[in-house]
Amino acid sequence: SEARIKYMNSSTADKIKGGIHEAKGKIKEEAGKAIGNPDLRDRGTAEKVAGKVQNKVGDVKKVFGK
Repeated sequence: SEARIKYMNSSTADKIKGGIHEAKGKIKEEAGKAIGNPDLRDRGTAEKVAGKVQNKVGDVKKVFGK
């Protein structure tokens, strides 16, 4: 839950949030493809990519101990 994430270190929180956004984006992307809705597909792709970026930010923070 969001409350638990607030009390985690920053790198772990970023990785968790990134994974959630990546999964939600993948679902939207696939749903958009399935129903022929390019807007939903594109929003899903964007959210998936944003999640991957946030996950990588968590990796970088972990290296620097944040």
